[in-house]
Amino acid sequence: MAAHAGETARETGDFLCTKCHEKTHVTKGHKIPKCHNCGNDTFDERVHEPGNRSS
Repeated sequence: MAAHAGETARETGDFLCTKCHEKTHVTKGHKIPKCHNCGNDTFDERVHEPGNRSS
């Protein structure tokens, strides 16, 4: 499921940009920022979530 800049992160993790695939770390409850590398506002995947062994 895609995540977008401005949304609140439901879990802590690294969001991967759909354009440049750069990781953006976001803490649970904080707003998702635009990609710091290219400015894109859509993220297609979240990885390195604490408690989620599949990531």
